[in-house]
Parts: sequence; structure tokens; C-alpha cells
Amino acid sequence: MSGSEDARASGRHRPSLSARTERLARELVAEAELLGLGVRRSACGATLVDAGIAAPGSLEAGRRIAELCMGGAGWVGFSTETRFPGVPFRVEVRSADPVLACLLSQYAGWSLAWGEGENRFRAMASGPGRARAAKEPLFAELGFRDRDAESAWFVLETAREPPEGLIEKVAADCALPPSALGFVLAPTTSLAGTVQIVARVLEVALHKAHVLGFPLARLVDGLGSAPLPPPAPDLLSAMGRTNDAVLFGGEVELFVSGPEEEAAELARALPSSASRDYGRPFAELFAEAGYDFYKIDPMLFSPARVTVVALATGRSFTAGTLAPELLARSFGL
Repeated sequence: MSGSEDARASGRHRPSLSARTERLARELVAEAELLGLGVRRSACGATLVDAGIAAPGSLEAGRRIAELCMGGAGWVGFSTETRFPGVPFRVEVRSADPVLACLLSQYAGWSLAWGEGENRFRAMASGPGRARAAKEPLFAELGFRDRDAESAWFVLETAREPPEGLIEKVAADCALPPSALGFVLAPTTSLAGTVQIVARVLEVALHKAHVLGFPLARLVDGLGSAPLPPPAPDLLSAMGRTNDAVLFGGEVELFVSGPEEEAAELARALPSSASRDYGRPFAELFAEAGYDFYKIDPMLFSPARVTVVALATGRSFTAGTLAPELLARSFGL
């Protein structure tokens, strides 16, 4: 679908993500040594950026990776945290087109798998390359595909490099040569992985709004923040801390068009506390569920406190609450 067709379908022109992403990727690779990153070419020519497997990575690398993951359509930064004792900094994120930045780029919506048995590789792909492949129903729903993209960049939360066969399959799905692909590999236990996951605080709010049936075309602007947790050496604890940063400490403000009463209802339904599974650190809940995500209420994954502003009337509606005790338990404070 062309830009003009996209404009007719959604009421908003959404340009290609590729040019902005390519600029961010070039800067990331050029400053790899300073950022603690490892960069190499795979056998088939794709660029692999190690942000925490063999290379140490860094907080600044995580910030830049988060902006790359948003396709250059969002901004990520650090700020002083005063809400939670022992947690001095927050990750902040904002976008002037949150649907483009968060759902059409940042959301980890493309399931990748390759191989069999113990060597089977699995990862959820996020990043602007998803819009080039457009394999998910969301792209048809929103009438958007980045056909003009000359490259495709992905972010994978993984401690393994993707197999060559998978890279070649992704390239075919994107109708691009493997040399036009880039994969940023950021384990959940790493500094960079911690930052880029917590920077999804706005994205999880948009995803839940979508699940709740709120019209995405009416999400005009948005910003959010969440406390920066200390990284954890094991995967379960790292998953717990990054999720809990959003569930118990995340704050989001959305600016929406349409009737005021629908903005109020969205605010009421969005916070994590609206879920039946709310109330315990994620690592404990996940273990009790037998490490099966599908046994956890999907409505849990959302910020702790949400404000929705009805642009038609200027009224704001806030729901949810911060949970410093649960956050301290999760962070080991």
C-alpha cells in the first residue's frame, strides 16, 4: 500500500521507517566500540550486533537500540527517579505517532523459529523490519507495509545468534538480500536488554488498548516512563524485573480523540491492576504458571498508572497506582 493509500485507510500518512532506522543503525555500528557492542557479518551477509552475548553492551547502547526498535519514530532517554527509594533513574519514551513507533515497529509480534530439538532457535522479532515483511495481521488491519524499505532491522531478545537458514528465510520474507538485513541481539540479562525492554512501557499500553478494541486511529500522541531496574544474572529474574518495572512502576499518558466517556473507559481498563493476576512479582507468577505465558492473564501486561487525555474536551482521566513495595521485592532492594 502506498503512502497515499495508507493515509486514506488510517487518516494519517505514515512514511517509510527505513531511512530513519538506517541512520540510527549506521551510528550504532560506527560507535560500537564505545558502546560496548560487537559487530560482524553473518555467512550470508547480514549484520549482527551483539549487545550483551559476548560483548558487554551498555545502558547507552540500550537507549539507542530502543530508538532503533521504534523505527526512528520515537525518542528514549534517562531521567532522575524520585518515586522509588533505591531506584535513582527512569527510562522515558515518547512518540508523536505512537501507533507507528510502538505497534508497527517496536512491538515484538513476529515469531521466528528454526531447527529442531535442543538446537531449535526461537525468538520474537521486533523492530521496523516487521513492516517490510508485514507477516502479522496487524499490518493488514492498519493498511500499512513498508514497501519502500531498502533495509530491514530487527531486535531480538536472545542470548544466541540466529541460524543462517533463519536469516535467509527472513530475507526472503522481506524480499531483500541478506546483506540488507540487520539483527540486534540483546539478552534480557544484559544492560542493553534491560533498557530496551523497559522502554516498551508506552508500547504495552498501546497494545492493550488495541486488545481492548480502542480505535488505533484515535491514539494521537503518547509518552511514558518506568524505573530502570538492576540487571539480573539469570533469565527468570531478569524477565521478572523488566516486566515489574512496567507493571508496578510504569506510567503512561495517552492523548486521544473522540468522545470523552470513551477516554475515561480506556483509562479505567488500561492499568495492570485491572488484571486478575495483578499483585505478585512477575517471576513468582510465571513460576507458578509452570513457565507458560499462556496461563497468565494477557491483560496484566500494561503500565501501573495511566492517564488518558480527551482532546475534544481537555479532561484527563487517571487510573491505577504505583506499587513501590512490590517493585522493591522484585528488584531485590
